[in-house]
Amino acid sequence: MVLWVKAAHVISVIAWMAALLYLPRLFVYHCEAETGSPMSEKLKVMERRLMKAIMTPSMIATWVFGLWAASLLHVWSDAWFLIKFLCVVVITGMHIANAKWLRGFANDANMNNQKFYRIVNEVPAVLMIIIVIMVIVKPF
Repeated sequence: MVLWVKAAHVISVIAWMAALLYLPRLFVYHCEAETGSPMSEKLKVMERRLMKAIMTPSMIATWVFGLWAASLLHVWSDAWFLIKFLCVVVITGMHIANAKWLRGFANDANMNNQKFYRIVNEVPAVLMIIIVIMVIVKPF
């Protein structure tokens, strides 16, 4: 059972990370699009669908399968797990921030520039690297 839960967790994480890395890239392109233009409207649809169809369901699945795996493996007090867990909490915060920025674009009220979204795009990648090292290497 543990291997199936871990497999489901990894699949969910891959989908979530793909979306977390792609949505800010769409925001960069959206910054270039003129408000009300066909491109802007198309990006709104793409952003909304990415969030609702992939990003949020995969985040929920990641949490469900991750907590389930942690319960099965009894890793709650392991230092590597606590660091991983903290990183996942921060990534979840990034998810929530992306949802806020998406609403800004949907309402033609974006308050950030391309550079902001380019920088934000790197945060999940850095956290992912830390998480993978914690899970695979278990340095602590």
